[in-house]
Amino acid sequence: MNTSPAQYANPVLRVPPASPAAAAAYFSASLAFHADVSDVAAALAAGGDPGFVLLDSRSTASWDQGHVPGALHLPTAQIAEQAGRLLDRSVPVVTYCWGPGCNGATRAALALAELGYQVKEMLGGFEYWVREGFAYETWEGPAQRAADPLTAPVDAADCGC
Repeated sequence: MNTSPAQYANPVLRVPPASPAAAAAYFSASLAFHADVSDVAAALAAGGDPGFVLLDSRSTASWDQGHVPGALHLPTAQIAEQAGRLLDRSVPVVTYCWGPGCNGATRAALALAELGYQVKEMLGGFEYWVREGFAYETWEGPAQRAADPLTAPVDAADCGC
């Protein structure tokens, strides 16, 4: 590995990358905890049982403003009281909240994990669902916006990643 003085001035490499084995363990674990919006949308669009429950952990006012079609509405504050009645512990749960600037989905995932549920968090939350151009529902009915070219490919079905 290059240990020249120039490397130490580089903020990216000031702390060297992890070993390949450590990186593989970290990224594998990350995928066990997270799903992205596009993958969730593809699983829901495939028809039939996606194998998970999508859970919107926001307030009722937020839910009414817009939510993913087919999601279960269960605000984080009500998880301890209502999860046992609404969810099957044998079915994984994918939580979402507003977006990357909000940790509400993380708090909901933690509450569910502490109750014995298998859980993942949907990265990007409702914000990226809308920004990627997927249909959503509001208290007024169905809605959809054009995909933001900074978050989704303009002329392709998926980003290829």
